[in-house]
Amino acid sequence: MRILWVKANKLLPVHSGGDLRSYHLARQLASAHELTFLSYYDGSPDPSYERELAVHFPGAVCICTGKSEARLARFVEYICHVGKAAPFAVSRFQCREVQRQLDSCFSSGRFDVAICDFLDAAINFPSELRIPSVLFQHNIESEIWRRHASAESNPVKRMLYSLEFRKMLGYERAIVQRFQHVIAVSDHDRDLMSAWTEPSRVSVVPTGVDLKQYTPQKSDDNSSLVVFVGAMDWEPNIDAMEYFCSEIWPKVLAGIPGARFRVVGRNPDARVHKLASSSVEITGRVPSVLDHLREAAVVVVPLRIGGGTRLKIYEAMAAAKAVVSTSVGAEGLDVHNGRDITLVDDPAQFAESVVKLLLDTQRRHQYEVAAAELAAQYDWPTVGQRFAQVLSKGMANPAPSSEECVAATGS
Repeated sequence: MRILWVKANKLLPVHSGGDLRSYHLARQLASAHELTFLSYYDGSPDPSYERELAVHFPGAVCICTGKSEARLARFVEYICHVGKAAPFAVSRFQCREVQRQLDSCFSSGRFDVAICDFLDAAINFPSELRIPSVLFQHNIESEIWRRHASAESNPVKRMLYSLEFRKMLGYERAIVQRFQHVIAVSDHDRDLMSAWTEPSRVSVVPTGVDLKQYTPQKSDDNSSLVVFVGAMDWEPNIDAMEYFCSEIWPKVLAGIPGARFRVVGRNPDARVHKLASSSVEITGRVPSVLDHLREAAVVVVPLRIGGGTRLKIYEAMAAAKAVVSTSVGAEGLDVHNGRDITLVDDPAQFAESVVKLLLDTQRRHQYEVAAAELAAQYDWPTVGQRFAQVLSKGMANPAPSSEECVAATGS
């Protein structure tokens, strides 16, 4: 296959869960097919990034949009977009130069299939998809905004989140209907999107894990270290840490006064830094997440907002770690409560589960073994083969008819 992979924002260095998924799947496809990676990004031209991307994906095409990345500029841009139908989270990625480049790619006859990586890249795809095009949906974006709105206590923020949710729902439904095929990362996401389009147009490719990197290693039975891993400038993670430190961690300390909690992840927001204390450590960016996972006795995923699937859970499981998560945190993963993971939504019960695992090493070891066995089924080469199969299926699908496809608006 001759594949065009289109992604907004820089791919490298790979840090976030979505970028990890994109990187590994694109690499797997590139090893067996002819893949052209098209990357466009804001800010100033970055020759070092473009050179590095070309090392990983020879022939990569990079476009610097020149848009400011400053918060004030983004706020002004948001105000200008309030009256538009398309959600700001998508419309801010619109770029005429990218649109011209994609028009050229679609007209050239060089490609058998195009991949729109994340919903935000769809704003620049041609209105007429002249080659089979597949939307890679890492999340249901409208569901994330819905959860933002439902969890927000500030009335002004809740109103803005609700507005973005309504915009995103209409836009996302239209885009899902427009593409020949859609790849979801979980059965849960597939079921949601199947209500918007013909179910046969939506396939699931599960999340993978790098089993060569994330290998089990004997841990300290006496450790009382609890770890959370995630990008700390992402709102769902910020909410999770505020929730955990206020509602759950004090209860853990009441049971185990010497317990320690470590938040591992890049770009901690000011709200995260405020959580630091004698028992709570905020690391910021680290050279190796794996080193911190291996030091952990228990890994927690107390997410209340989110979508898609959590790569960090599979990575922790591959490293043979006991994981305690909310149901939202593990949503879409092939996990089994009480066997290879503990799923609990009540804060008191969440704390109780963490304490039990810290105190009962035999119970913890049982979860560690089961977790590693489950993660071993999801190596990236296996998942990459499944992705290629779905691309072939997408290529065979006819383009949606005008009756089936609701045109996306507000671009």
